[in-house]
Amino acid sequence: MLQDSSQKRRSRRIATIAAAAASALLLAGCAGGASGEVNSEYGFATAEQEADSPIMVWVDAAREPAIAAFQEANPDVPIEYEVYDGNAGGSGTFQTRIALMDQAGEGWPDVVFSTQQNDASWASQPAPGGGQGFAAPLNKGFFDQEFLDGFSTGALDPSTIDDTVYGLRNDLAQVVTYYNQSLLDQFGYEVPTTWEEYGQLGDKLAAEHPGYILGSVGDAFMPYVYYQGSQSPVFQTEGDTFVADMESENSVEITKILDKMIANGTIVQDSVFSAEFTSKYADKVVVMPGPVWYTGAVFQSGLQVPEGQLGVAAPLAWEGEEIATGNVGGGIWYASSHTKNLEAVKTFLEFAVSAPEFQVELSSGYPAYSSAAEGWLGKLADTGYFIDGFEQQMIDAGGSIWSGWASARFSPETGWATTVMPAIAEGKTIESVLPAWQTEVLNEAQVNGYTVAE
Repeated sequence: MLQDSSQKRRSRRIATIAAAAASALLLAGCAGGASGEVNSEYGFATAEQEADSPIMVWVDAAREPAIAAFQEANPDVPIEYEVYDGNAGGSGTFQTRIALMDQAGEGWPDVVFSTQQNDASWASQPAPGGGQGFAAPLNKGFFDQEFLDGFSTGALDPSTIDDTVYGLRNDLAQVVTYYNQSLLDQFGYEVPTTWEEYGQLGDKLAAEHPGYILGSVGDAFMPYVYYQGSQSPVFQTEGDTFVADMESENSVEITKILDKMIANGTIVQDSVFSAEFTSKYADKVVVMPGPVWYTGAVFQSGLQVPEGQLGVAAPLAWEGEEIATGNVGGGIWYASSHTKNLEAVKTFLEFAVSAPEFQVELSSGYPAYSSAAEGWLGKLADTGYFIDGFEQQMIDAGGSIWSGWASARFSPETGWATTVMPAIAEGKTIESVLPAWQTEVLNEAQVNGYTVAE
């Protein structure tokens, strides 16, 4: 039975898949690199080690500070790096470049950071031609279990396949409910706790204070905020079967709430990163569900909300149901199974995910490693930016991410951006294009090798 919105949260694992990808990636050839039989110490065949060889690390621009911090803390560990797009927006750069290296049988980086959560689905699989998969198993002896247990609950689920961990989570992006206490006090409103109350507040705000808002649907990642957050089964897998049930009760109800709030102007179409959003709503966001990285990227840098006004409440839930929230991003570090310097790779990865020199002092996102998260929250608390109590709300939300959402081989953002966003711009309701959105998602699933549920 496929999980629906009424079932309890449970751990999920990405299904083991065949190595099927876009035709550009189906490259024949003999992949080399690692040699010999599977190493019982680490769970994969290791290349001949060269202790003094430099490791090559691929990072995006936001993670580049990790390199400098690591070099300062570990001057004796040889490291080189390259800045790439981080696989942002599902660009496929990571997979495309590794496929070419698999074909050549050489040239792999030792560590790769990806902003996507679905790369383990291909990186764990044998390379075309029978070579060893790129991503090294990390919980078969490479890292101590005590170290791995330091991650927040569920943080490693997206990179875990058949109980094997293939990547280390850099940050979490749990959705919380932001609110402006000054505006709530001014209007005499309370922070909504349920999706039903959120919709009711939209009616009240539109009638009494037009121009003030409660959110946006203007970015491709909004399915994570509203549909994953409302436990809507529109992006699910069971084994190799994909489900997008736009007609489920939760899917329909959250859609009706969004449509009504879009119509009354309390949810807008502007991207939260746009100049229009900043200029129009700098002092008009009353409440807004969004990921924890909205803190710096939206409220501090964009809207420039003064300190002492903003608070963080629990994620919205359906009345009478347990809280389960969405997750908008959260990058993952991968170790190459072909590396010739396992010790340097291990040292770097431990530093990148847990060292305060990067995760507390330099990271813009909420660290996935629990001790680093505590330090990050403490530093944020010291600034006095948020109203008291935000730390526990963020921590609790991090352990409440709805597991009914798939870490699939493609992103839900594409279907939303190509089907739903244009329809809203044309004045159509989301409900009117639910069938088209479902068709688009299921077509993508089939292209990516899934069996589509009837």
